Amino acid sequence: MKIRKSADRGYAERSWLKSWHTFSFADYYDPAYMNFGVLRVINDDIIAGGGGFPTHPHADMEIITYVLDGALEHKDSMGNGSVMAPGEVQRMSAGTGVTHSEFNHSPDTPTRLLQIWIVPDRRGHQPGYEQESFSEEEKRGRLRLVASGDGRDGSVSLNQDVNLFAGLFNGEERSGFDLQPGRMAWVQVARGQVSLNGMALEQGDGVSVTDSGSLEFSNGDGAEVLLFDLAGSG
Repeated sequence: MKIRKSADRGYAERSWLKSWHTFSFADYYDPAYMNFGVLRVINDDIIAGGGGFPTHPHADMEIITYVLDGALEHKDSMGNGSVMAPGEVQRMSAGTGVTHSEFNHSPDTPTRLLQIWIVPDRRGHQPGYEQESFSEEEKRGRLRLVASGDGRDGSVSLNQDVNLFAGLFNGEERSGFDLQPGRMAWVQVARGQVSLNGMALEQGDGVSVTDSGSLEFSNGDGAEVLLFDLAGSG
């Protein structure tokens, strides 16, 4: 396991945006952190009240939005429009091409979210959109599947062999995950503090796991974590 400390991430700031980049993105470039397998982007964004991303294009990317605080307003060229709150997970398959905008729904309260990009299994998919809500109870003290390649168990579906789990951990709550041979994992601490196999992690930290075996989350302090289970890439 290799830790990617929060403070070592890239950082960009605009008048309405603060953004921390786990992997190389836009003007931030680190050849050691271009991606992790098909996991291409984890951006930790804080959007000021009234701010947001105007309409812009995407293609051939699976884009997951995970709201942590506030609310995010989404509109796209497929005709979808929604306001996302914490607990909701959105998947937009850009495929052959789509445009969308994302704005803080509030004029004065910041919105914090994770935007995640995953490389699809092939180019040229039909663009698609999906959004699901997952309650705190579903994630409390356990890992809840929120996105997967087959959309099982009520998760949003991806055009890629990826399983994304979300969990909330406090105090004595703990949960394990068995990483299978031929798979690898990325753990991202979205908020709070937690231990992974006894290793203390803080908000913004990431961990790459390239050997199969058991992972255990414990000693959480207001922790919200994401675990990406990915096909190994050598």
